[in-house]
Amino acid sequence: MLVVVSDTHSTDDHRLRGRTREAVHEAETVVHAGDFYREPVLNAFESATNRLRAVFGNNDGAAIRERLPEIRTVEYAGVRFAVTHRHRSGDTGLVMLGRGRDADAVICGHSHRPRFDDSTGLPILNPGSHAQPRGNRPAHAELDPNDGGLDGRLVSPDGDVFETFRIEP
Repeated sequence: MLVVVSDTHSTDDHRLRGRTREAVHEAETVVHAGDFYREPVLNAFESATNRLRAVFGNNDGAAIRERLPEIRTVEYAGVRFAVTHRHRSGDTGLVMLGRGRDADAVICGHSHRPRFDDSTGLPILNPGSHAQPRGNRPAHAELDPNDGGLDGRLVSPDGDVFETFRIEP
């Protein structure tokens, strides 16, 4: 399973709880789409899983920016993701970023709003924020290999699956 989280915005802890914590521990790969906020939070994620693939976000301090890239490519079960925290040109910029990296989908954060949108020409996945939803539903994403693609779902820390989707390579 691939697990995607973002926008922790903490000073000292990963703030994982419930199903989000379980999913991170079970995952083969964990993607964090930025905004840990302070370096001890990144350290806590690295202690929770040795399978972390992360990028820095606009609110991350210098110590995190020195350790993580702004953009990275992650491959999982034959699906290639371009991962970034945000793009100043919105969805159009995210799609162009993904195409430039020959990606099948884009993972981003920043808005704290969980969503999957495949109407943009290239699927965009934002897991929302598990820890600081800012008026949105707290969430993370889980993706499982199935029939050559990935079956995904947006899940609350309480374990409620509130959206399902599919990404094809």
